[in-house]
Amino acid sequence: MTTSRPGESVRQRGERGDLLDPLCPTRQLLDRIGTKWTSMTVKVLAEEAPDEIRFAELRRRIPGISQKMLSVTLQSLVRDGLVARRVEPTVPPAVHYRLTELGLSLEGPLSALRVWAETHMPEIDHNNQLADEASAN
Repeated sequence: MTTSRPGESVRQRGERGDLLDPLCPTRQLLDRIGTKWTSMTVKVLAEEAPDEIRFAELRRRIPGISQKMLSVTLQSLVRDGLVARRVEPTVPPAVHYRLTELGLSLEGPLSALRVWAETHMPEIDHNNQLADEASAN
C-alpha cells in the first residue's frame, strides 16, 4: 500500500490488500463470499463442474433460499467473475450457471470452512448454552 496522506490509503491495481486497513476492498469481498448462501451456491455448482446448472435446479438443491436471494447471490458471483452465466434465447429464457476457474479455486477454502463448522458445531452449541445459562443467573 502506498499512502498519499496520513490515514488515507491508496491501493495500486493488482496490489495485495491489507485486511486490517478499514478501506481495504478485501473486507467487502470477504463479506460477499463469506455468506451461507454463497457457500452453498458454490458447493452445488462445484458438484456439477465443469457442467452447467439451471437456476431452478440450483434453487431446488439449496434448501431455504428464496428466488430473490439466489438471484442476488448469483449476480454477485457473476460480477466477481466466480460464476459464468449463459442465457438461451428461448421463451422463457433458459439461464445456466457454472463455476469459472476462479470460482473453482474458491471451493477448496469454502469446503474447509464448511467441514470445520460441521465438525465443531456441537462444541459451539455447548458453549452457547453455557453462556446463556451463565447470563440467566
